[in-house]
Amino acid sequence: MKITVDVDCSPEEARAFLGLPDVKPLQDRMMTEIAERMTANVRAMDAQEMMKFWMPGGLNGLEQLQSMFAQMTGLKPK
Repeated sequence: MKITVDVDCSPEEARAFLGLPDVKPLQDRMMTEIAERMTANVRAMDAQEMMKFWMPGGLNGLEQLQSMFAQMTGLKPK
């Protein structure tokens, strides 16, 4: 014997039925704070600072990356 039960309810209704807390206000506050921090950090960095952060080796790091990909694919680096 097989019994199937379909429950049509919203996530809020399911949380209330199961006795789980409503975390939406906390999620909203955290997302706002994360967005503010990210915006502040991006504004604090200029383009040169960002490039130093993303490519610590500078152009040497980029050349090493190209060389590594060339070795992996079997091509000769230019």
